[in-house]
Amino acid sequence: MIISAEFVTSAADVRDFPRDRLAEVALVGRSNVGKSSLINALVRRKVARTSGDPGKTRLVNFYRVRRGSDPALYLVDLPGYGYARAPRPRAGERPGGGARIGQFEGLAQAYFERHGANTAGPAGALLLVDARHPGLESDLDAWTWLKSQPCARSVVGTKVDKLTRADRMRTTRELERSFDGPVTLVSAETGEGLDELWKLIAKLQSRRTAAP
Repeated sequence: MIISAEFVTSAADVRDFPRDRLAEVALVGRSNVGKSSLINALVRRKVARTSGDPGKTRLVNFYRVRRGSDPALYLVDLPGYGYARAPRPRAGERPGGGARIGQFEGLAQAYFERHGANTAGPAGALLLVDARHPGLESDLDAWTWLKSQPCARSVVGTKVDKLTRADRMRTTRELERSFDGPVTLVSAETGEGLDELWKLIAKLQSRRTAAP
């Protein structure tokens, strides 16, 4: 049960980030993966604005959420990757590697580096991937990048309602093989998997709360 959920700020610079040291769970993903829709589904109200123009959001959006008797935390929507224009790859660089995630990496990297100086750090990060398209190279590049950041991390497959039962089994296998671990499948449309996702968020939050 959600007690409260509110938009706090859109930050274009680390100086604009909240400073109250609440636990934070960052959402990373392609521009059209449905981060805003998933946030709204999680809190059961429209606090995040959705857009039909993928790649438009270039800010870090903070949402303060409290669920049940748990302490408040921030759901942090980082800029999406995959649609904004990126520079042509340099000689020897994979097209779509650094180039594909570079447009979001600057501010996202600043987000994690800012926390690197904070011993508590963010609670964790969730990589959102479209369950209909497992193993996209841009998602794998983002996962490699995310694994180098100083926090726990997990993968969430969105839009699972668009898959048949047979497709879900195949997709689950492909996702778990691609990301070498369990993947939580969810739907912002039907609410499927949201309870499991909240359990994952609570686990990350408790790890942050227990940190010295």
